[in-house]
Amino acid sequence: MYIDHLAIWAEDIDLLRSFYMKYFSVSCGEKYLNSKRNFTSYFLTFDGGKSRIELMHIPDMKDSKEKFKLKGLAHFAISVGNKDRVDSLTENLRNDGFTIASEPRTTGDGYYESAVLDPEGNYIEITL
Repeated sequence: MYIDHLAIWAEDIDLLRSFYMKYFSVSCGEKYLNSKRNFTSYFLTFDGGKSRIELMHIPDMKDSKEKFKLKGLAHFAISVGNKDRVDSLTENLRNDGFTIASEPRTTGDGYYESAVLDPEGNYIEITL
């Protein structure tokens, strides 16, 4: 078993799409549009093709019947392969003006990680 994808409700899916493509080297499928629900989404795929992020948007989400879906996810982690890559990506993100929520460190449970907030404030751990 594995997690196929996680989904993020976004105010600006094009902004988030650009962020994840630039910093995490994901590929992006075509934009999906469901005009009946006024719903759009992108699937972003990590190298290897088994893990994906779905970015989803409905205008005026706060007024939508689906607003309950805005709760739940605390964070997710993206493995970049090694300690040097964690450090360098963290610095690139800092230099580009993103909020570093947690500096690179070894956690109490043995992970080497940092954390950044994406353009909409989602908490992303960057791990080995």
